Amino acid sequence: MKKQIAKDLLKIRAVFFRPEEPFVWASGIKSPVYCDNRLTLTAPEVRDRVENGLAALVREKFPEAEVLMGTSTAGIAHAAIVGHLTGLPMGYVRSGAKDHGRQNRIEGRLEPGQKVVVVEDLISTGGSVIDVVEALREAGAEVLGVVCIFTYGMKKGLERLAGAGVQAWPLTDFDTVAAAAAEEGYIAPEDVARLLAFRDDPSDESWIRKN
Repeated sequence: MKKQIAKDLLKIRAVFFRPEEPFVWASGIKSPVYCDNRLTLTAPEVRDRVENGLAALVREKFPEAEVLMGTSTAGIAHAAIVGHLTGLPMGYVRSGAKDHGRQNRIEGRLEPGQKVVVVEDLISTGGSVIDVVEALREAGAEVLGVVCIFTYGMKKGLERLAGAGVQAWPLTDFDTVAAAAAEEGYIAPEDVARLLAFRDDPSDESWIRKN
């Protein structure tokens, strides 16, 4: 499954490697990869594997789940589809409370004590998904864990998740996608080590090849 999803993401360019001309994240970090898992929604065959894969993770890892909560905005559609496949109710968590109406941050019915699984599209440093988990906990939910399409597996993200007591299960990961990218000819085989160096320490730009 990990390898199949990796190949799917590469095929539709949801994960696109460009080690020779790095992308720049909002934080200023230079990255050899661009990830946009929203593109899975417009590729029906890939979407089917992704959503059924997420549903399988929920059933296997969190069989006691009572509610799914998507992250805003990328996780909302995935949570809705997985909710349909699993027969579970779903809602989503805004990045901040609304400034009008009931000023909700959590949309959808959530009762104190309910067991929740968060649905995310990707995890990098872990900050945004932990923020969602904390909002749900403050509302009285018992957060069982997180399922996502892709994780970078960065040390900072893993440490943050562990520190917050959050268990995350991805469909695929950076290492698998990098290996598949080399195997499928998207990048040169020698580029894999450079990509993994980025994953190990994004702040160290020594992996960037100077012309």
